Amino acid sequence: MLTRLDLRGTSDDALADLLPPVATDDEGPRAAVREVLEAVRTGGDAAIRALTMRFDGVDVADTRVPPEAIVAARDSVRPEVRAALEVAAAGIEDFHRHQLRPPSTYSRDGILITGRAQAVDRAGCYVPGGRALYPSTVLMTAVPALVAGVPEVALCVPPGPDGEVPALTLAAAAVAGITEVHRVGGAQAVAALAYGTETIRAVDVIVGPGNVYVAEAKRQVAGEGRVGVPSAFAGPSEVVVIADDSVAPDLAAIDVILQAEHGPGGRAWFVTWDQAVADAVDAAIGAQVAASPRRQDIEATFAAGGRLALVDGPAQAAAVANRVAPEHLEVICAEEAATEIVGLIRHAGAVFVGPWAPASVGDYLAGPSHVLPTAGSARFGSALTVADFTKDIHVVTMDRDALALVGPHVAVLAEAEGLPAHAESVRRRLAAPR
Repeated sequence: MLTRLDLRGTSDDALADLLPPVATDDEGPRAAVREVLEAVRTGGDAAIRALTMRFDGVDVADTRVPPEAIVAARDSVRPEVRAALEVAAAGIEDFHRHQLRPPSTYSRDGILITGRAQAVDRAGCYVPGGRALYPSTVLMTAVPALVAGVPEVALCVPPGPDGEVPALTLAAAAVAGITEVHRVGGAQAVAALAYGTETIRAVDVIVGPGNVYVAEAKRQVAGEGRVGVPSAFAGPSEVVVIADDSVAPDLAAIDVILQAEHGPGGRAWFVTWDQAVADAVDAAIGAQVAASPRRQDIEATFAAGGRLALVDGPAQAAAVANRVAPEHLEVICAEEAATEIVGLIRHAGAVFVGPWAPASVGDYLAGPSHVLPTAGSARFGSALTVADFTKDIHVVTMDRDALALVGPHVAVLAEAEGLPAHAESVRRRLAAPR
C-alpha cells in the first residue's frame, strides 16, 4: 500500500533529491485564506456567521457556548471517559509545571539584571473537528497555557452538523478549566482570534493544530505582527516508523496507520533495512487498512504521503528520518540499533522508543503536548511548551559607578553608529554633579 523507495547505496547528500518534498507552497490555500482573513477583519461576527454557513453548513447566530453547557457536558460523559480526561489533564499539567522557570538574576560591575517569564494576557487555542473529535487537543493546548499563567484562554472548535460543539470536547474544556468556548473553525476562527470581533476578543497568541488552511491562516496573521504563533507548522499529522525484525509486523503496521487515520495531507513512512520485514509490514498494513472503519482517510493519506523506504542500516534510517523531520518518530528496533538511531536523530517533533511506547500514548497522556511540528518544520521548531505562552522581560538597574564604567564605551559606539542623542544621554548623566 505504501510507495516503495529503495535508498540502499544512496549517499546522505543525495537523499534530499530522492525524498518527496512536502507541498506547503500552494497558492490556492494562501489566496483562499487571505480572502477569509479580510472578510473577518472587516465584517466581524456577521462574516463569521456567513463563513460558518458556507464551510460548515450550519447557521450559528452566537458563537459563544454558554458556560453552563460546558459544565453540563463534563457531567454527561461516561464516568470512565471523564476519568481518562482527568488522568490525562493531570499528567499534562505535571509535565508542563517542570518547564516553568523561576526569576533569574545576573550582575556584573554594578549592573543588575533581573529576568522573568511573563505570561501573555490572552491566548487562543484552536481544536480541529470534522473527521474526528479531539478532546485531547483541548487538554494539550489549554493546560500548558494555564500552567504558564495565562489569565484568559479562549477555545475555538468547528461546530458539528447540529451547530454545536461536541459534548466530549466541551467536557475536556471543563476538565481543563476553560470557560470560554466558541463554535467556529477553520481560517475564520484564526481570523477572529487575531483581529477580534464583536463577540470574540483578540488574543496575543494562537496555538493548536489544524488542516493546511488553519496552519496557513496562523502563518499569515503572525506575518502581519498581529499575534504570536509558535514557529513550528502544526498541520496534517505525520509519522515515521523505523523497525527491524525484533518487532512483530502487525505492531509496526498499526503504528504507521495510526497517524494516517487523521486523514489526507499528512505523511506515513515505514523505514527498514530488512527486505523480509518490509514485505511483512506492507502486507500487514494492507490487511489492517482493509478492515479499518477509517479506511478512506488512511488510503487518502497513503496515496500522497505513504512511503516504505529500504535503507542500508540504522545510520541511513536515521538520515532518512532527519531529512523527513517528522512530527512523530517511532524507533522499534533491537536495543543496539535503537540506541544508534536515537543518538543520530536531530530533527523530529517527538521520538518514541521501543515496542511499548507507541505514538498514541504521546497523543493522549504521556505529558508533552501533542501539538508538534509538521511539514519539515521540526528542523527549527518544537512541541508546544509553556514558553509559547510567555515572553521574557529583563529589568536593568545600575548605579552611577556602573554607568561611569561602561558609559564611555556606549558613547563611542553610539557616535560610530551616527546616533548622537544616544551618546549624549550617557554624557549628560556623567557630567551632572554628584
